[in-house]
Amino acid sequence: MGSKIYVVRHAESVHNVTKDFSILDPSLTELGFKQASEVVSTFPDPSLVAVVITSPLRRALETTLTAFQHVLDKRYFNEKFKGGVENGAELIIDPDLQERSDLPCDTGSSDERLQESFPQLNFEGLGQWQAKQGLFAADDTAVEARAIRARKRLGVLSEQLEGKEKKNVVVVTHGVFMKFLTTDAEIDLPKAGWQVYNVEATEGSYGLHPAT
Repeated sequence: MGSKIYVVRHAESVHNVTKDFSILDPSLTELGFKQASEVVSTFPDPSLVAVVITSPLRRALETTLTAFQHVLDKRYFNEKFKGGVENGAELIIDPDLQERSDLPCDTGSSDERLQESFPQLNFEGLGQWQAKQGLFAADDTAVEARAIRARKRLGVLSEQLEGKEKKNVVVVTHGVFMKFLTTDAEIDLPKAGWQVYNVEATEGSYGLHPAT
């Protein structure tokens, strides 16, 4: 059996509550951190997770480090975000997973600001993802292309993990972008909720299909 792909929605963020979409790259609320921390006791088969891939938006990073503190390798944690395990899962920051729109709330902080907030993480080589132009534009064509790239990486990763004890992958992303990623316009996960998929190759591309 191949990898299971867990598509996870970030926990509650400040702009989800205030409806102030002019806040640049908002953080989680107190409830959001609580929602994320509850994943530690509810997420299935954490020992089988090989890789956690996250959007670089602040609320996704905070969700990832809080919800998967029992899964990720200890090198990704510090005094602020405590946790991590020996020989834990790899963390990948993928700008293709950022939210769709170019509103301030869906626009990322500078790499320098993120490095200040998360000094234990590596933000090098992500490109000009905060600009919301070109590869990272907010129009449907660019966003669909992002989703295709993300699914391809998941497909290749799943193939690389085949036969290994740790073979599952977690993807932490956003409510609108996951509609593109899963090609399911009706998906509407709760904050810090997840859905399980299998990734399959079809005519040179990759698709996500709900796991049975």
